[in-house]
Amino acid sequence: MSGRTQARACPERTCVGCRERAAKSDLLRIVAVGDKCVSDPRGTLPGRGAYVHPAVVCLDQAVRRRAFPRAFRSAGPLDTTGLRAAADQAEATP
Repeated sequence: MSGRTQARACPERTCVGCRERAAKSDLLRIVAVGDKCVSDPRGTLPGRGAYVHPAVVCLDQAVRRRAFPRAFRSAGPLDTTGLRAAADQAEATP
C-alpha cells in the first residue's frame, strides 16, 4: 500500500443568502419552475439550482438581496412565497 487514505471529498456549495460555504448535504436546493421558486429536497429536479441554508434567516437574506433571480439568470422577479414552508420543514427536521 502507498499509505494514502481513501477519504472522499465532500462536495461544497455556497448559500445564496449568507454567502457561506457548506456541505451540499447541509443545504436546501432551490429550483426555478416557470416563474416560481420551489424546493428540491431530493436534488432531482432538472435545471439550474441555487443552495440556501434551511433557515428562515438565510432565506430572508436571499430574497432581500434578490439572489434567486440572479442565480437562475431570470429576467424578471420570481415567486418565493412557497419557500418559507419548505425552510420551516427542513429546519425542524434534525
